[in-house]
Amino acid sequence: MSDIRHSLLRRDALSAAKEVLYHLDIYFSSQLQSAPLPIVDKGPVELLEEFVFQVPKERGAQPKEQTKDSVRQIIFSSLFSPQGNKADDSRMSLLGKLVSMAVAVCRVPVLECAASWLQRTPVVYCVRLARALVDDYCCLVPGSVQTLKQIFSASPRFCCQFITSVTALYDLSSDDLIPPLDLLEMIVNWIFEDPRLILITFLNTPIAANLPIGFLELTPLIGLIRWCVKAPLAYKRKKKPCLSNGHVNNKVAKDLGVGMDRDSHLLYSKLHLSVLQVLITLQLHLTEKNLYGRLGLILFDHMVPLVEEINRLADELNPLNASQEIELSLDRLAQALQVAMASGALLCTRDDLRTLCSRLPHNNLLQLVISGPVQQSPHAALPPGFYPHIHTPPLGYGAVPAHPAAHPALPTHPGHTFISGVTFPFRPMR
Repeated sequence: MSDIRHSLLRRDALSAAKEVLYHLDIYFSSQLQSAPLPIVDKGPVELLEEFVFQVPKERGAQPKEQTKDSVRQIIFSSLFSPQGNKADDSRMSLLGKLVSMAVAVCRVPVLECAASWLQRTPVVYCVRLARALVDDYCCLVPGSVQTLKQIFSASPRFCCQFITSVTALYDLSSDDLIPPLDLLEMIVNWIFEDPRLILITFLNTPIAANLPIGFLELTPLIGLIRWCVKAPLAYKRKKKPCLSNGHVNNKVAKDLGVGMDRDSHLLYSKLHLSVLQVLITLQLHLTEKNLYGRLGLILFDHMVPLVEEINRLADELNPLNASQEIELSLDRLAQALQVAMASGALLCTRDDLRTLCSRLPHNNLLQLVISGPVQQSPHAALPPGFYPHIHTPPLGYGAVPAHPAAHPALPTHPGHTFISGVTFPFRPMR
């Protein structure tokens, strides 16, 4: 019976049931020739239960499923892991078509394999897959993004890795690398509906103290922060009018407006709120994994080029023509830094922060974040000198007036208790 069972395991449910009945017919026919009332052994009964009544064997069902998943992952990895040779282009082309088809028919096992592939593959290949999917579902056929949206509930793990890849691809460094509106709207709605989506890989992956270089981050947090912070300046740069004899045509300037359209503006504000809410929850997750103060999910080394890009964009855009965008960008940067450091997601000292932000244009909120409040963190995992916990809700700083001199009676920094996990009402920043 053991050989028969191994043969049946390779069949689908219907053909396996038919095959069981066929073998049992032969088995009992031979039994009846030797005995008028044959004894029904345990083996035939187990085959009937497993393949006809679909009752899995207690010791065999779960390992069987695990084995099938493991084999599928190994085969997928063997087929599509880059080898650094001429076949890689063909591999990537076929992979793009396979994953695109898996999205179209919502084939979860393939999407799960793709999620693992994205986690284990250098980022240069991950962004190629991301671009192929964006081209198929956000650029080539209008309205096809609705198909991509459906995988949110089917494979959240793939969605998390896809978001991380997309934020690595669209870094807003040029007009061509601003995310399409359909893609932006889909990702913002995913995260706003379930902010924990962007932590799935982090929460379900054994974490090493030193993460490999050149691969996707454990979360898309740094990429999403980059989107929120750079968006006002990047969209303003995109709509920057050409100069004629060193002067901007007044009519052209009026037609172009003040930067991004209202839909994009609201989406980035909504995304910024979601990112702050996720950052607030990270202290608990890092503590549970015994990584608080030991693992920075937002690396300081990644904040350095972001601040440099903001400074460059602010210089490129005349402050007289982009003062609102510069202020909004720096407000969002300050809020992200504040909450990231308070939650332990970003590990750095105030001196590091002052040095990092020293060349940026002046911003009241950023100055508050850099300078305090001065209170040593009670968390034993953080060494002295690291940025202390903030004891004011992150968005509370938004009420600081742009011209403090006009308010001589303004009280000093408030000392309200910071409540972790507080829900912030969605309110566009401007």
